[in-house]
Amino acid sequence: MGAEIVRYANYVAETEAEAGLASRLRLAVVRLNRRLRAQRVNSAISLTQVSALSTLHKCGPLTPGELAAKEGVQPPSMTRVIAALEEYGFATRRPHPTDGRQAIVELSEAGLSYINEEVSAREAWLDKRLAELTPEDRGVLSRAAEIIDRMAGQ
Repeated sequence: MGAEIVRYANYVAETEAEAGLASRLRLAVVRLNRRLRAQRVNSAISLTQVSALSTLHKCGPLTPGELAAKEGVQPPSMTRVIAALEEYGFATRRPHPTDGRQAIVELSEAGLSYINEEVSAREAWLDKRLAELTPEDRGVLSRAAEIIDRMAGQ
């Protein structure tokens, strides 16, 4: 009987700890994301525009419709984003090679340079924070990054 009570108490403690995990993880990710966003090199362009640039950097040239779909926004909204990026000189449009009604949007050299500067600034901040941790903590975060990436991919 005593062993059953201990097992039940352990089960209750684990369940309560896991119940708060989703909330703690969500808050930690939100806070870290906020701190990383604060490391921007140029706040003249919006986060929506930065996101579109990042998608172009990751995926390569896309049609406006493809970019809108990847960003989860309506095509008219993406048209405005692309126009602003062209105005900044960060993106260019060229005719689609097989569909005259379409265009292809891609990063310009200035856009690529901007994205590289953004990434460098954020990673420099994060590298500094990571250097303050113990090797054990960095190991835990390395494993957590793999798990979070796997979760985000689903």
